[in-house]
Amino acid sequence: MDKMDKIRINKLEVFARHGVFEEEKKLGQKFLVDAVFYLDSRKAGKSDCLEDSVDYGKACHFITEYLTKNTYQLIETAAEQVTRALLLRFPQIEKINLSLHKPWAPIGLPVEDVAVEITRGWHTAYIGLGSNLGDKAAYLAQGIRELEELEDCRVERSSSLITTEPYGMTEQDEFLNGVLELQTLYTPHELLAQLHVIEAHANRERKIHWGPRTLDLDILFYDDLVMADDTLVIPHPDMANREFVLAPMAELVPYYRHPVLQRTIQELWQICREKEKTQR
Repeated sequence: MDKMDKIRINKLEVFARHGVFEEEKKLGQKFLVDAVFYLDSRKAGKSDCLEDSVDYGKACHFITEYLTKNTYQLIETAAEQVTRALLLRFPQIEKINLSLHKPWAPIGLPVEDVAVEITRGWHTAYIGLGSNLGDKAAYLAQGIRELEELEDCRVERSSSLITTEPYGMTEQDEFLNGVLELQTLYTPHELLAQLHVIEAHANRERKIHWGPRTLDLDILFYDDLVMADDTLVIPHPDMANREFVLAPMAELVPYYRHPVLQRTIQELWQICREKEKTQR
């Protein structure tokens, strides 16, 4: 994403009321904003049409209004919130690097400037969907709908739903499975927490490993991230053995390359099918 085109805003001056001390909130002070918008400006460059790009004049007014209207104790919070608001307001922007400067910071020592710099942007995640209790299609539709209602998520597209045999614990009803493509501002752990909330709304119970469930939402991929800790592993650790994941993934992105296995989804699906044939 760093190779994308950029629009820069340098030293936008805003008078606002952010700070820990009451005097800062009452009297206000000067802040300076530097911002880099990452986007694809190719279309605008060829069309010479403002609608195909980001109106940086409107963006400057938006930043000024947002920082003036809201009050935060920390410039970290001010930077975080105005960056999120920009990403939601201007859909052409894929990522933002923003620096919020506080030249009049009350620290009692000679200092030219204090600033916080953050980088935030949209991430592509693939979410596995599954249900084998009750009205399966309704539970999956509910899960997708709740993801669509999250302000920090954009559901781009969903695969067809397929009926599959249970995996692991086989003495249970058939599953209805699918995959959706998601754009999100959440970090992986924030996204996981939201998925657990949506599962809870469907009365999901985690009593038996691989057991029956009303709604199962799994993070399969998050950009090309490779990570593992006590609560989350990305890419999903067992997906290469799960045809019910690979089949709908292949419908959406057959040539997406697994960042660890270095094979495309289509290749992994073919290997998985061949393995299942030999085991029958």
